[in-house]
Amino acid sequence: MSGHKVTVAVLFGGRSCEHEVSVASARSVLRAIPRERYDVVLVKISSEGRWFTAADPERLLAGESARAAAHVPALLDYADGRGLLVGDLRSHESGQRVDVVFPLLHGPYGEDGTVQGLLELADVAYVGSGVVGSAVGMDKEQARRAFRAEGLPQVDYLVVRRHRWEQDPAEVQREIVSRFAFPVFVKPVSLGSSVGVSRVDAPAELPAAIQLAAQFDYKIMVEAAALDCREVEVAILGNEDPQASVPGEIVPAHAFYDYEAKYRDSASQLIIPARIGPNAAARVRELGIRVFRAVEAAGLARVDFFVGKSDERIYVNEINTMPGFTSVSMYPKLWQATGIEYPQLIERLIELALERHHDKMRTRTSL
Repeated sequence: MSGHKVTVAVLFGGRSCEHEVSVASARSVLRAIPRERYDVVLVKISSEGRWFTAADPERLLAGESARAAAHVPALLDYADGRGLLVGDLRSHESGQRVDVVFPLLHGPYGEDGTVQGLLELADVAYVGSGVVGSAVGMDKEQARRAFRAEGLPQVDYLVVRRHRWEQDPAEVQREIVSRFAFPVFVKPVSLGSSVGVSRVDAPAELPAAIQLAAQFDYKIMVEAAALDCREVEVAILGNEDPQASVPGEIVPAHAFYDYEAKYRDSASQLIIPARIGPNAAARVRELGIRVFRAVEAAGLARVDFFVGKSDERIYVNEINTMPGFTSVSMYPKLWQATGIEYPQLIERLIELALERHHDKMRTRTSL
């Protein structure tokens, strides 16, 4: 990077059930980003999908009503030639030119390729995966198809459309019962943070679990439980030459690592390094990079696995292309254990975003 200060627009909030997780990530990044090298502009997307900025970042992060004086409607506009401007819609002055966007958005309408498409149209560098990687990573059905095409190990699963469930729930239940041994897990296909996820121990519990998942997505995934397994995660960093962190382990406070266990119950444990043997640890790191490449991810991702406690058999669970990013989230903690501190991790992600954008600019768009 050149000697001038880089302007980073931190985009957070979002029209998603993971809104508050995003706010926590943004607050953490704002406090840790090296201010001697970066100017920071905050842009908040409300739960209703409206975009705001503010002169006082802390008040914007505090979650005040969009009608509060601290919140002004944000204007995104094209800079001269290329790039993005962020400013106040009420002002007649030109906005501030942005060098890179850090879209700290989790879940639909942010982590799923929608915002990434907007940033591509604006021709601005941004942290993380592009449209394809974000969309495939968010959609568990498409991600699992990519895993299968790459020969990656995973548990059996079935995807049910909400329309089909509503038209013939009895047939759907019969198919599930004939295909799976219990327990199974039922979850929305395109959501994170374990929102809408249920562990189902008996067929009688299926309707309630499917109804819950169907509130959050039109596609519902039923998957076999990986019994007697550790929940192991690895952090990936890079673009064309991604690297994997040491593996970490989740010991949930509840029956599984649900939303409450992740964000509201301090009894859950993060163990780094994971309690697995050296061969399994090396295999998890290798598979993590293969998963990252399978969905065409970029910049960062966290890949989750199940590892058998007795035989250390490994199953890929899922990839998160914009994992929780507070200083105590698993992704930064894994890199801290691998040798990269939180502020340096933020800098590296910004560098990767600028490198990827520079490489894209070499691609011809006309004859």
